[in-house]
Amino acid sequence: MFLPIHNLMLALATPLANHGVAVNHFNLGARAVQPIANGTPLRIMPLGASITYGQASTDGNGYRSDLRNQLVAAGNTLVNFVGSRQAGTMRDNDVEGWPGARIDQVHAKATAAVSVPKYKPNVILVNAGTNDALQDAGVSGAAARMEAMLVDCWRLSPRAVVVLSTLLLNRDPVVERRVLNINDQFRGLVKRLRDSGRAIVLVDMHSDQAPMDVDFADQTHPNDTGYRKMANVWFAGLVTAGQEGLIKSPEPVAGLPDDGLRS
Repeated sequence: MFLPIHNLMLALATPLANHGVAVNHFNLGARAVQPIANGTPLRIMPLGASITYGQASTDGNGYRSDLRNQLVAAGNTLVNFVGSRQAGTMRDNDVEGWPGARIDQVHAKATAAVSVPKYKPNVILVNAGTNDALQDAGVSGAAARMEAMLVDCWRLSPRAVVVLSTLLLNRDPVVERRVLNINDQFRGLVKRLRDSGRAIVLVDMHSDQAPMDVDFADQTHPNDTGYRKMANVWFAGLVTAGQEGLIKSPEPVAGLPDDGLRS
């Protein structure tokens, strides 16, 4: 039995018991029939380290350009990526990605005056913790550090929904064991935060729907194909957040347009 394309996309975007979001390799999400959250403006802050920054992608855009294109194709014409940095060839190229940063260091960047407090994003895409695994820096406390950062992000931008990703696989088996440990922590953290009423969705970047071994430019960073798969996973997470009513209109910020191409 074959599902219509729209139903298939929605089925693939269904959360799996708070453990992630199943997505697809075929960019079906770009064919969504209706806008996410009824077309609510999406002021998106990509928050993290080098993978968020787009390192090793040929155009420097990482996942952001593909994700933006999918959102616009779905009918979300008011999309604005925000952050204190710019990276990549895309026009709306703002980002809060800091290569080499651990969770605690990303936390410090997020709470700086030029970041979350300035832009008041209503969507925060978080991929952080890979450097904690690479540096073997307090791996057992990764979830506690992540929770501290997220709580501060919600304090500084109360209308934000957080889409938190598990860490991508790592091609070094020693680092990969740490990655799996952190991912288990993140799953438990998201379940607890959701149970307490927080606006958060977990997406699974460590699955056969996310970047696989052949989709990496080096030990840690995706190649262009890997970043496209990341965009699919993020898109499915945003579909879920919209379906669950977690996406609210962004707080007005003077001089900040709803369409990032007009900034």
